[in-house]
Amino acid sequence: MFPCSDPLVRNGLLAALTTAMVVASTTAHPLGAAGQFSVFASGLNDPRGLRFGPDGNLYVAEGGMGGSNSTVGVCEQVVSPVGPYTGDMTARISRISPAGVRTTVASGLPSSQTSPALGSLISGVADVEFIGHSLYALIAGGGCSHGIADFPNSIIRVDIDHGTWTQVANLSDWSLNHPVANPEEDDYEPEGTWYSMTAVRGDLYAVEPNHGEIVKVTTGGAVSRVIDISASQSHVVPTALTYRGNFFVGNLDTFPIGAGVSKIWKVNPSGQITTWAEGFSTILGVAFDSRSRLYVLENTVGVPEPMPGAGRIVRVDPSGRSTVIADGLSLPTAMTFGPDGNLYVSNLGFGAPPGAGQVLRVVVPAD
Repeated sequence: MFPCSDPLVRNGLLAALTTAMVVASTTAHPLGAAGQFSVFASGLNDPRGLRFGPDGNLYVAEGGMGGSNSTVGVCEQVVSPVGPYTGDMTARISRISPAGVRTTVASGLPSSQTSPALGSLISGVADVEFIGHSLYALIAGGGCSHGIADFPNSIIRVDIDHGTWTQVANLSDWSLNHPVANPEEDDYEPEGTWYSMTAVRGDLYAVEPNHGEIVKVTTGGAVSRVIDISASQSHVVPTALTYRGNFFVGNLDTFPIGAGVSKIWKVNPSGQITTWAEGFSTILGVAFDSRSRLYVLENTVGVPEPMPGAGRIVRVDPSGRSTVIADGLSLPTAMTFGPDGNLYVSNLGFGAPPGAGQVLRVVVPAD
C-alpha cells in the first residue's frame, strides 16, 4: 500500500483518500504546465515501481485489487485501524511496449488491503528490477499478517516468457526475525511494507518503510542488513532508493504532511548515513541522470493530506540548486528514466478505481 504510519491514521487520512478516490475517478487529468507530461500507458491497477528492460519495453509492478481472504486467528495481525488486512492473488506485472500497449507478464501475485477503516489501501508487487536479462520483483502484499498465509513478502525471479516465478528470498521471515531498533509500535506491520529496490553489481537492495531499513539480497537468496535507518533517524518512513557510488534514499515521513520535512540521505556501502538534501515532501521516487543530477518524485506538496494534482518532480543539481521539472501529477508512486532520456512515472498509484492507473512520460528539459 501507500506506506503509512500511525500519525497518518490519527490525522484523518481516510477522509483525504476518500476525496482522492472520488477526484481520481471523476476528473480528467490535464497535462502539466507547458506540456511537461503526457499519458504513455493506462489500464493499470495501482502502478508502483517500473523499469525498462533490455528489450526496450517498460515493466511495471502493480499493487492489484486486494481481496477478501482473512488470516485473523491464524497469525499476528497488523494493528487496528490499519489492520487487519485481507488479500487475494490479484497483483501482476505488466509490460508496456514503446507504443504504450500493455500486456501481462505475470499475474496471480499477492495483493492485500488495509481495513475499511483506512480506506482499503492496497499493496501488491512493489517494484521490479533487472540484473542482466533476468527480471526480479519485490512483493509487498504477501504474508500471513497481510491475509495471505502461503505467499510471503519476498523477492522473486520472473520468467518473462512464460509468466512463472521462483522465490529468491523470503522477506517476511527476515522482518519477523530481525527487528529494528525503533519500530513504530502503533503502526507495526510484522512482515513489513517493502517499497522499492535497486540492483548494484549483481545484487539487489530493498528498502522497507514501516520498520525503516535497507537490506541486501543476493541472487542466491542471502539477506543481510545494510542499515537500520530507525536507529539514527527514528520512524521517518524511508521509501525511495537509488545508487550512484553511494545509496540515496528519500522518505515519506508521517502524516499530516509537513512542509519540507522529507529528506534525501546518503548511505555509504558500509551503512553510514548523512543528510544529503532536504526541504521535500512525501518522497516516493529518486533517480539520477547521466550528469549526476538527482530527480525527486514528491507525491503531494502544499496540502496536509495526499491529493490528486499536487505531485511534482524536482531536480537537484550537484551544486544543490533545485528546479521543478514537472508538477500537477496525481498521486504518483514511482519513476524511472527511459532510453529516450525522459522520465516515466506511475500515476494514480493508489486510491483510484481498478484500471485507472497510468504511466506518464515526463519530458526532461535539456538544460
